[in-house]
Amino acid sequence: MTSFSEYTFSENFEVTEEVRRDFDEYGYILLRGVLDQEELSMIEKAITGSDAITQHLYYDTEYEGKKTDKVMWSHPGSDVTGMVARSKKIAGVMEKLLGGEIYHYHTKLMMKEGGIGARHVWHQDYGYWYHNGCLFPDMGTVFLALDPCKKENSCLQILRGSHKCGRIEHRPVKQQYAVDEERRVDISQRCPHQYIEMEAGDALFFHCNLIHSSSDNTSNRRRWAFLTAYNRASNNPIIEHHHPQYTPLHQVPNMAIKECMNYTNMEGKIFLDPKRDSTIKTNFRKHSQA
Repeated sequence: MTSFSEYTFSENFEVTEEVRRDFDEYGYILLRGVLDQEELSMIEKAITGSDAITQHLYYDTEYEGKKTDKVMWSHPGSDVTGMVARSKKIAGVMEKLLGGEIYHYHTKLMMKEGGIGARHVWHQDYGYWYHNGCLFPDMGTVFLALDPCKKENSCLQILRGSHKCGRIEHRPVKQQYAVDEERRVDISQRCPHQYIEMEAGDALFFHCNLIHSSSDNTSNRRRWAFLTAYNRASNNPIIEHHHPQYTPLHQVPNMAIKECMNYTNMEGKIFLDPKRDSTIKTNFRKHSQA
């Protein structure tokens, strides 16, 4: 089914007034075919070709017997994954959607294996980032599908246009934080529930206040995704925390991805360590219990 805000990538793709209008209206754009098979294979090699990335795997806690493996890092670096996050077709597009200079807030690899991948409850990214000292919701995430993402293997679900509701109060739900359920139900009467089914290489650019979730992966197929979050330079957080303060982002041409031969040198990325980075939940809990 065609998305309400769907486009097909080419090297001539531009963020036109129509594209920006769709992002502002629906809270996202879905850009098909951003990465080709060669680029997807390069990311796979960076992830599985050595332990340079996977040695940093973690999961918070199991959710009803299921879990999602994650890796998160603060700065893009100069390896293949860094070139993706710095490329014009990812960072450059998001910069135009957010309407000003952006910087890399973090990148996260989400690895939902078949049969055991855990759900993520309904939430807004800004529901968390608000507590990190980001005063304005001038932020967004690019969800890059490394595998086909379908209903059966836990594609993203959204409430279309829900970013217009502003930040919703979040409450603890098991080991996660979710938008207030009563409010979410009310919002869903006005903002349609939509499954965002994607092919490998597609990218969803979405606003930090868009309410979204994903189900358990009960299929026999994995669902890996590469998510890069960006913040407006003008929205530099007012408190130090586990994600970076404003750091200039050096964007690179799209061809830099295929030209990059660095699969193992992760210098400068600064991987998140939940045992070390105590502000991951501290800020949220401090405010949510106030």
